[in-house]
Formats: sequence, structure tokens, C-alpha cells
Amino acid sequence: METRVAVIAIIVENNGSVNEVNNILHEYSSSIIGRMGVPYRSKGVNIISIAIDATQDDINTLAGKIGKLDGVSAKTVYSAV
Repeated sequence: METRVAVIAIIVENNGSVNEVNNILHEYSSSIIGRMGVPYRSKGVNIISIAIDATQDDINTLAGKIGKLDGVSAKTVYSAV
């Protein structure tokens, strides 16, 4: 099946959801190229970017699972490749 390269931007505003985010990301770890997390303490949020190479269905499912968590937002940008 054909894969695509994408970046998923995640904003975590509810620290109670951090473990759930990490558990979901672990499920897709074989497709994740890289991850960068930045705690923005003065605003009380965590900013995470995920570079991923997976099928479009897997990318959509991952972003959807994360975006459904309480206090978490996720948006995806796809490469043309």
C-alpha cells in the first residue's frame, strides 16, 4: 500500500491527556520518522510535532484518535510526495 509523508501538529492543553497521547503515538511508532515536543510552561501547553510516513488511512486515524482526547488538538499537513 502506498504511503505518504506528513506532519501532525499537536497542542496539549490538558496535562491529564499526556499519557494517552504518548500511548497512541507508541501504537504508530514504526511509522513515525521523528518527534519534537516543546513544553510551553508560561502558557501551560505542550506543543508536539510528529513527522510520519504511513498510509493516508493510518495518518488520519492517528490524528483522529489524538484529536478526540480531552484538551488536545491535532492538525495534519501532507507532502505532495
